[in-house]
Amino acid sequence: MQKDQLLSRLLTRRRALFAGAAAVGAAGTAGLVVLGSEAETVRTAAPAAGPQAHRALKPSAYRLQPLTGYGPPRAAPRRTLVRSAPLLRVNGRGRTMVLTFDDGPDSRYTPAVLDTLAEYNVHAMFFVCGEMAELRPDLLERMVDEGHVVGNHTWSHPLLTQLGRRQIRSQMERTSDVVEEACGVRPEWFRAPYGAWNRAAFQIGAELGMEPMAWTVDTLDWQTPGARTIADRVEKGAAPGVVVLSHDAGGDRSQSVRALRDYLPDLLDAGYHITVPRRQYA
Repeated sequence: MQKDQLLSRLLTRRRALFAGAAAVGAAGTAGLVVLGSEAETVRTAAPAAGPQAHRALKPSAYRLQPLTGYGPPRAAPRRTLVRSAPLLRVNGRGRTMVLTFDDGPDSRYTPAVLDTLAEYNVHAMFFVCGEMAELRPDLLERMVDEGHVVGNHTWSHPLLTQLGRRQIRSQMERTSDVVEEACGVRPEWFRAPYGAWNRAAFQIGAELGMEPMAWTVDTLDWQTPGARTIADRVEKGAAPGVVVLSHDAGGDRSQSVRALRDYLPDLLDAGYHITVPRRQYA
């Protein structure tokens, strides 16, 4: 083979190698992370077009390394969905409602609430505080055994908007640990005390595997307005998808206990289905 022919073949192979590497580099830049209004989502963008396309798709030096390697391919990172607002209502067929109780468990009132729910074969959500749950893990175990959902209401009921990220995480994570120890599962729902949410609370809650749940109807039972007033607020606010906020701790909750015995049979007689929600994903 002539020297000129050998040199020509070598140059042709080198051009082919660099052309293939450039194509791989262009394909590798197509994946973009886009932040939506309610959740982080991953989308695929088309390659850049126009006079800047060549510059945008220029491969890095690492793209020229061999494309074969050892071991299984790396899995795509799992996406963390971060909401920008809490869930206020629930989806369900017909006249579906959700009852929620905050701040417990409390030895004086929580057992009575559970007894009433059991009497009517109704399930509810309990957003517990870690410092209370630590004292009565047996009540958390009973909640789960009877089909209720245990949610995270922070450790000591602080105003999250006045805390740093590390403090918010500690409040949530400690409570989830106590719930898991008592029930064998970690909470999938959380509620900010006082309904005071911020971006950090949504992000940290999502990182801990929880959805934010607020409410539609506030009974204001913490003001102790009387059992009949509490019951009237629930019955007047009843509608498909409504989430009702009550309390089973944090003060004298005897009115809340009596009100539940009044409005629960009335809601059932009116055709409402009282249940607990499933996780929702954006």
